[in-house]
Amino acid sequence: MSALYRAASIGLCTALLLAFGVPAQAQNQTITVFAAASMKDALDAADKAYMQDHKDKVVVSYAASSALAKQIEQGAPADLFISADVQWMDYVAKAKLIDPGRRVNLLGNTLVMIAPDDSKLSNIKIDSSLDLAKLTSGGRIAVADTKAVPAGLYTKAAFEKLGLWSKAEPQLAQAENVRAALALVARAEAPIGVVYSTDAKAEPKVKIVGTFPANSHPAIIYPVAVTAKAKPATGAYYDFLRSDKAKAIFTQYGFAVLNSGS
Repeated sequence: MSALYRAASIGLCTALLLAFGVPAQAQNQTITVFAAASMKDALDAADKAYMQDHKDKVVVSYAASSALAKQIEQGAPADLFISADVQWMDYVAKAKLIDPGRRVNLLGNTLVMIAPDDSKLSNIKIDSSLDLAKLTSGGRIAVADTKAVPAGLYTKAAFEKLGLWSKAEPQLAQAENVRAALALVARAEAPIGVVYSTDAKAEPKVKIVGTFPANSHPAIIYPVAVTAKAKPATGAYYDFLRSDKAKAIFTQYGFAVLNSGS
């Protein structure tokens, strides 16, 4: 009877564990990441490396940082947020939606002008004398939304600093995020566009024809933070993003690493 009783007890315990779940630390967890669209290629590669060494799974939602910040504000279950600018990270921080002790400026980038790979444009000096009408020949300039999306905000700031905004604004084809702007140029639907250098590197159908002066816009910074309601496993992933292994991957994809240590 005692053996039968023990078997019954084990069965009951197993049923209770299945019904109510084992402690979170004992489970393989799915880490949900909200990341700026421009991070896709590099972060996909980094996540692949992470999952080779960890049992937890990483799932990423890519979009404009502005859209992701709003989704987090509305209760979307993100464990970690990577923004393409400080502004939108500050936005969620002000709402107390991230862990302030686990936030760091992770990466940097460069703003460039692109054209389709078969374009005759090349070696354009981007300054106040730039003739945008001549460059576009009646076409549009593909950019991310200049009212909210980081890449668009950097672009607007650069055109304003160079005294070109009044001429540029009527020619803009504004897209929902920087990768959508990149696609317009890759499909030759726009003769030029403004994206990050990492985007241009990721798309073989475009080429960089000019680089915006670094002092023409705010520094392009990608902050990363663990959210206030993140799963326990997120801490290890956050540490990985700052590791030498992740640093090498981000550098390979053209990002400048701003913080690699703990």
